[in-house]
Amino acid sequence: MTQFHIYSRGRLIGWSELEFGDPPMGVAFGKFIPAPAYTSIQSQVVSLTGKDQACLDLSARLPNGEALEAVGGVCIADYSVEAGEDGLEVSVLGISYPAYEHLFPHHVAAYERQFPASG
Repeated sequence: MTQFHIYSRGRLIGWSELEFGDPPMGVAFGKFIPAPAYTSIQSQVVSLTGKDQACLDLSARLPNGEALEAVGGVCIADYSVEAGEDGLEVSVLGISYPAYEHLFPHHVAAYERQFPASG
């Protein structure tokens, strides 16, 4: 799977495979693996979990450095105090088509399998 790099204010803070998704909403999310720089903003992320995180200037990029356009932004949920490393998740919101379908064909296929063709 592709590893997406997560940045805050232009600094790499971690990555994710964005292994889950909601294609109709243009959402991809997954386990967040923190880089060493994450510790510099972790307390802010914890206090802003479930709230507006615009002040963190979060973004997602492909490994080649290309920005992953997300009109709804990027957010991190950090419940690591309660759940350990499994308590870290990143979501990328509002990825438009056809980019979503190109980057996450497995999410689209899984969604479509929920609605078998009638006939």
